[in-house]
Amino acid sequence: MFALAVLLAQPIMVIIGGIVFAAMIDGGQRLIARVLPQIPRSLRIVIVLVGTLAFLVWVVIFAGGQIAAQAAELPQVIQTQLTRLSAWAEGHGVNVQNLDLQNIAGQVLGSVGQVTRALGGVLNGFTTAFLILILSIYFVLEPDLYRRGVAWMLPEDSREHWETTALRMGKSLRMLLFGRLLGMTVEGVATWALLAWWGVPMAALLGLLTGLLAFLPNIGAPISGALMIMVGFSGGTEMGLFCIAVYIVVQTVDGNVIVPMVARRTVDLAPALVLGAQLMFGLLFGILGLMLADPIVAMMKIMLERQAERNSANRVDS
Repeated sequence: MFALAVLLAQPIMVIIGGIVFAAMIDGGQRLIARVLPQIPRSLRIVIVLVGTLAFLVWVVIFAGGQIAAQAAELPQVIQTQLTRLSAWAEGHGVNVQNLDLQNIAGQVLGSVGQVTRALGGVLNGFTTAFLILILSIYFVLEPDLYRRGVAWMLPEDSREHWETTALRMGKSLRMLLFGRLLGMTVEGVATWALLAWWGVPMAALLGLLTGLLAFLPNIGAPISGALMIMVGFSGGTEMGLFCIAVYIVVQTVDGNVIVPMVARRTVDLAPALVLGAQLMFGLLFGILGLMLADPIVAMMKIMLERQAERNSANRVDS
């Protein structure tokens, strides 16, 4: 079983990705249902998919060229800032001769390498993304079919327990992903608007990267903040201090308003637990494991809570 799990690790992660994104699509159609309840569910799903596609096309047409050009400039800006940081450190008595600045720059940019390459026109991971999309559409169109299919493989006395567990998992995933998308939107738009207002270079790219990296809690924010501050100091001390202030304000709003609001409605995961899961899943499954770490942990927590409830009920009955 362990050998089979290792062999099938990547397909399993793709299937889990399909389930997670199906929950995201389902959450979108449920929001539309609150406004237009008379529209059939399948049509609401089509509206969500078409709206998402239209947004991506708009980004490519109206901002793709500018963002791609900025993405090409970003590595050089980071390298220059690291060189300046090294010179400043040596001027203050810190020995950095053994540091490989090129390697450091590669590590800093490694976490966003797929994003910048995609913006530059390289279609990395297209097959995986396409499979996840197709699976998510199948799952969201007929969720009861797949839920019953899993139930049929379980003992008869466990099927009702599974149904309730699966429904609770779906609700928690929808709320978790809704909060994640809300946070991504707020962070990305606010960062872009504030940096563009001050005239910071690459404001559009930094806003996009901040929004995308917000999907990775605990890890994404420090990476986007470091990039933002490095680019800010390339325009002077005053601009760099402003970028620090923007980072603090945006993260404060997200951490004290959006995250608590969502945590009250979904699985409240401890930050250290999420970070540990991200480190392990990122090492085992790469960027896909890093992205899906906290949804997987959330589903595991619900499963364990449901099993604990079942055990408690069995003890009472006996």
